[in-house]
Amino acid sequence: MEFFNPHLYTADNPELWVAVGLVIFFAIVIAAGVPKLVTGALDAKAAKIQSDLDEAARLRAEAEALLAQIRTEKAEAEAQAKALIAAAEADARIMETEAKARLEESMVRRQALAERRIASAEAQASAEVKAAAADVASQAAEAILAARAGKADPLLDAAIAQIGTRLN
Repeated sequence: MEFFNPHLYTADNPELWVAVGLVIFFAIVIAAGVPKLVTGALDAKAAKIQSDLDEAARLRAEAEALLAQIRTEKAEAEAQAKALIAAAEADARIMETEAKARLEESMVRRQALAERRIASAEAQASAEVKAAAADVASQAAEAILAARAGKADPLLDAAIAQIGTRLN
């Protein structure tokens, strides 16, 4: 314990003068208000750090709220996309059904038109055959009449008269 040593407090001891100088320095520093300046600077630094922490906490809360909003919007967009896809698939099925119905209706109409054309062609062919048969029959009748030249057969005359009405 050097502090209790009597040699320490003599005027020729340099350690005493260092201690006195140090005490005077601290007294000047305290009198000049350096501790208040240091504590003020430290308080200002602490306040700035606290405001930075508060700002960071506020920004984090905003970011979390924005993230939650984005996730909600994403979920809504996905649900809307699924609804659009389902509606499009339903519309496609309806359009397919309608197209099949129109195709079947068109095929029925075309088949009916083809049957009418076939019937018309058959009727025309039948008429042409009857006309050709009538012409052949009338030519044959003329040939028979020309060969008979003057002989009258009432039964043959009646049959020739009916041929024209029956063939048409």
